[in-house]
Amino acid sequence: MSRARRSARTRSALAAVAATLLLAGCAVNEQGDQWSELEGTLDGAGSSAQGAAQDAWIAGFQRQNARVTVNYDPAGSGAGREQFLVGAVGYAGSDSALSAKEQEGELARCRGGAGAVNLPLYLSPIALAYHVPGVDELRLDAAAVAGIFTGDIEYWNDPALAALNPDADLPELRISAVHRSDDSGTTRNFTEYLADAAPEAWPHEPADAFPVSNGEAAQGNSGIAAVIRDGVGVIGYVDASRAVGLDVASLAVGDGFVAPTADSAAAIIDASPMEAGRADDDLVVDVQRDASEGEVYPLVLVSYVIACREYADPDEGELVRAYLEWAASAEGQQQAAADAGSAPLSEGMAERVRAVVDAIR
Repeated sequence: MSRARRSARTRSALAAVAATLLLAGCAVNEQGDQWSELEGTLDGAGSSAQGAAQDAWIAGFQRQNARVTVNYDPAGSGAGREQFLVGAVGYAGSDSALSAKEQEGELARCRGGAGAVNLPLYLSPIALAYHVPGVDELRLDAAAVAGIFTGDIEYWNDPALAALNPDADLPELRISAVHRSDDSGTTRNFTEYLADAAPEAWPHEPADAFPVSNGEAAQGNSGIAAVIRDGVGVIGYVDASRAVGLDVASLAVGDGFVAPTADSAAAIIDASPMEAGRADDDLVVDVQRDASEGEVYPLVLVSYVIACREYADPDEGELVRAYLEWAASAEGQQQAAADAGSAPLSEGMAERVRAVVDAIR
């Protein structure tokens, strides 16, 4: 198969992440006025990665509930968790789950002792996008990615890259690795992948701030995508929805290589266990970044909605339950995929989330 044909297939797979279920999203089934008696205001804050998805969920929910106002401030995951803990908002969006220690504290809006749950409602593959003239298909493993971002691999024709890409004409061109200049959940998930899948090549703990000074830095996903688009020899990690039109690498999983698609991102979540030591209804995914088999893509961002199991104000509990029922529904997930380029939850995971949401009071 020619490189051009393979490249077209890879770019088509990536485009599907941003456009997946677009037609389904445009043909969302109406659920009717099952919550038409609801009224009130619900405030949330947190993850900026969830921003477009939250906008889609809010728009769909409020179309069916004209007397409800939902506000979401994409102030960042840390800010959202803090506001939820002190009772400034009714729910939070976060690219990292509420910790056991945080859950042990007093949660201002939760009924005493009820505690909170983490719900994985937003999922997106993180793409390794690049711009290397003449290279329209690229295969990488975790050790090679680590070497590129630490600076141990300096040129595109390095023997380690050539061994992974025997059919590619890799140029003697210096690599420019671009990372986030701002703290981000995308960086934490990227560094978690490297720490889990290539610990010998990446001796750093997962972190919101990129821990290595090598390469170039850019603000936000859009900033990294712009640097890649305008540069030569550049590679960077970016939310896959922002990488449409760019070449993207496939990652090694066992004996094969997997591209970042909606299906492969959802599959890694289904293949991963829940984090040990948590309650059955606290759905924190222990993503298997070092997966060794299957059509799974291990470099994904899992972002959570954090809510009380039971609210001190029953009316607020009813609003939260209704809103999250919509977000976790097939229609809500499809609309987020169409508007935000996220990967819809698999039906199995969505059913688990909906069961927990249904118990919120």
